[in-house]
Amino acid sequence: MSTTTPEHDKRIAEMKFFSVYPHYVDKVEKKGRTVEELHTVIEWLTGFNTEKIKQLIDEKVTFKTFFDRATLNPNADLIKGVICGYRIEDIETPLTKKVRYLDKLIDELAKGRKMEKILREKKIN
Repeated sequence: MSTTTPEHDKRIAEMKFFSVYPHYVDKVEKKGRTVEELHTVIEWLTGFNTEKIKQLIDEKVTFKTFFDRATLNPNADLIKGVICGYRIEDIETPLTKKVRYLDKLIDELAKGRKMEKILREKKIN
């Protein structure tokens, strides 16, 4: 079980979204993806459109506030795998898990994964 520490979780909660956002943009643009695609991924996970993302950046919100205001996609639990050395499924702290969901989606976008695969849907049998 690769769970996070309370210190790690506190640091994540207090990180400012506006300070990390430019790194997200750089990461995807370096790999030939667009800010629009980045916003599509963020909107899928959180419900925030481009206007709301800009507002949250202007407000300089923490990740805690960012995810407190978000409406998490019901399919977010389909996001699995390892990001930043942590297996997402094993992260017990809800906020840290949500931030790692976002990191994983942005990572997949930067790696050239198809948008249909990134925006997960439950399989209907």
